[in-house]
Amino acid sequence: MTASPDILARLALAQAIGRAAGVKALDYFNRRDQLVIEEKANPQDVVSIADREVEQLIRAEIAALYPDDGVLGEEYGSTDGTSGFTWVVDPIDGTSPFVFGMPNWCVSIAVVKNEALFIGVVYAPVTDDLYAAASGHGATLNGKRLKLDPARTIANSIVGIGSNHHADPAEVGGVIEKLLSQGGNFFRNGSGAMMLAYVAAGRLAGYYEPSMNAWDCLGGYCLVAEAGGWHLPFPLHGDQLTQRAPVCAAGPGAKNELCALIGGLELLTNC
Repeated sequence: MTASPDILARLALAQAIGRAAGVKALDYFNRRDQLVIEEKANPQDVVSIADREVEQLIRAEIAALYPDDGVLGEEYGSTDGTSGFTWVVDPIDGTSPFVFGMPNWCVSIAVVKNEALFIGVVYAPVTDDLYAAASGHGATLNGKRLKLDPARTIANSIVGIGSNHHADPAEVGGVIEKLLSQGGNFFRNGSGAMMLAYVAAGRLAGYYEPSMNAWDCLGGYCLVAEAGGWHLPFPLHGDQLTQRAPVCAAGPGAKNELCALIGGLELLTNC
């Protein structure tokens, strides 16, 4: 499939917005001792003015060029559009690492049209890494094409594992125990979007999290698919886009192993 001019134009905008949002977020990151941190669902689920103002910037940039596009964002919810395009954005994915002064946070942007995922952009401001992909156009990291190596497996690489207060601790612990018992190892940095980007870049063999929102995973999902990997489908129909779902992605050499490791009939069927 070749990406249409409409898709490529939005890909260019998503990259520009990702960088601009990252610059604003990085300024807040460098002044984080001045931020007022608020709890959402629990003390591990936090937000600050940085998240809100960065999302406002993203929404304003989209509206300036594509006022008929819809937007779904973590901080301000859903704004309907009439064009068929919906931008799905997380202004700062990894807010906890952000507020504690760790570099593993990012801006995540995806674009969906007619229940299909077309664009994914993840920008990590601290390292100035820009991951970008469009359906049929491939995936890149700082302009360099990404292509996953099928020789990477869960035994000779690392698997990303995510968790949050929606997940069953015993389930997550069980997956980690099985991974370790099979000679694998795991990694967690507090940003699901960034770890999915790492899968696309071949830095991780795969990634699993029992429950995620669309704004956390869709940008990374597009990257993985366009780099030659696999991901569990995320429901994109209507209100389902606003619901949480299990997330799993892997390179070609780790897909079957990771699916078997996690288990579950529904997940294995989708593998």
